[in-house]
Amino acid sequence: MMYYIIHILSGAIGTVGFALLYNIRGKKLIIACIGGLISGTLFEMFNIFLQNEVLAYFITAMMVAFYAEIMARVVKTPTTTFIATALIPLVPGRALYYTMAYAFEGNAGLFANYGLATVKIASALALGIAVATATARIVHKLIEKRHYDKVN
Repeated sequence: MMYYIIHILSGAIGTVGFALLYNIRGKKLIIACIGGLISGTLFEMFNIFLQNEVLAYFITAMMVAFYAEIMARVVKTPTTTFIATALIPLVPGRALYYTMAYAFEGNAGLFANYGLATVKIASALALGIAVATATARIVHKLIEKRHYDKVN
């Protein structure tokens, strides 16, 4: 249990670090930090319950992207501000590190294994963001159309 708490909190701290690096301040910094907490928590929950790491990354990325879309509209800032920072806890740093380490060592088998894992995780993150962003745009267009039809 303590492992998960430390993992989630360190992800939130990392999110704050990257948010500060991107010059995010004030209320937006808090929103970005909450996004990091959400992404770390959701990933750990889905990873435990689904027993499928790639699916856990996909669903978490999708939900975090929805959060980013909503919060970006609330505070009138680009969605990328919150997506880029909230997904920091999900970056496959360990897998990428081992991929590169085994590539330099010349260990083709482990390089391929870790490389494939890294590509799967990156693809799951990208696909989750794409699905959420496309869905958010469609919903936003429908809401605008409905509002426009009521006015006219």
